[in-house]
Amino acid sequence: MSRHHEIPAVPETMVLGYFDAALPPVLTVESGDTVTLHSHPAGGREALHPDPARIPADLTAALDALPPGPGPHFVTGPVHVRGAEPGDMLQVDILDLKFRLDWGFVAILPLLGTLPDEFTDYETIHADIDAARGICRLPWGLELPLAPFFGILGTAPPAAWGRVGTPVPRAFGGNMDNKEMRVGTTLYLPVFNAGAGFYAGDGHGLQGDGEVCITALETGLTGTFRLTLRKDLGGRWPFAETPTDLMSIGLHESLDEAMRQAVREMVRLVCARTRLTRNQAYMLCSLAGNLRITQTVDGNKGVHMLMPKTALVSEAPAQAR
Repeated sequence: MSRHHEIPAVPETMVLGYFDAALPPVLTVESGDTVTLHSHPAGGREALHPDPARIPADLTAALDALPPGPGPHFVTGPVHVRGAEPGDMLQVDILDLKFRLDWGFVAILPLLGTLPDEFTDYETIHADIDAARGICRLPWGLELPLAPFFGILGTAPPAAWGRVGTPVPRAFGGNMDNKEMRVGTTLYLPVFNAGAGFYAGDGHGLQGDGEVCITALETGLTGTFRLTLRKDLGGRWPFAETPTDLMSIGLHESLDEAMRQAVREMVRLVCARTRLTRNQAYMLCSLAGNLRITQTVDGNKGVHMLMPKTALVSEAPAQAR
């Protein structure tokens, strides 16, 4: 029978700004167990709310205790799954997301974003989060609907890579900043090390495709995930599915190459799920696949393709491949 586990947002359960396969697990679970983990927003002290009463003590404690790495993101983990070995896939079902803060921030920062040479009047704003109403309120009065997700979801990187900064998404996932990673989505991550080493962090309250200024609405989230070991899938690259769509993921410093990878991966996924030939799957991508720009600001840019599940033939096997 599966068990439920909880990981608090304390210095002993997280790191700041990096991933590393050599880190010991903060928790070890069985395949099929659920994990609730708490996180802090990215950004450091400069991004804290100006009202000290709205800054939780555990966030201040984490900033005081954790040595910074090459990135600005707190990540909670790693969580090991017993029996996970290189070559497996880790199925991550996103079951629940809740806000830990009643505020978030948005920033324009030096040398970052999609138009860094055009926006040099650097600024950070804070928005109020009303989780009960499902909205955030920007300083100029606009209210926008909340749509929370974790910007960072990943497994531990290959050990040969050593310590890897959090900003750039790679084959292990990481800082993908994909707004489709909401409740109800299932993410499949390649395993590069024994135990897998699952991480999550970089809570977002709201983000548009592109994340063009460098940040989303950065905030603290609590997430609940079911972690299931998949030895039947194989693969060395992340993919996902929402309740309605199959999703391929492309990550590359060139937006063109990220797009090509997203198309190539979708062709592979469609062929694995159906009896279509590679040519037929490619044509289906042209007819029914929808390419979207995930983000353009994290070193490796992101493109994802959404394929409606209704477009897949009825002979498709029941399980993801």
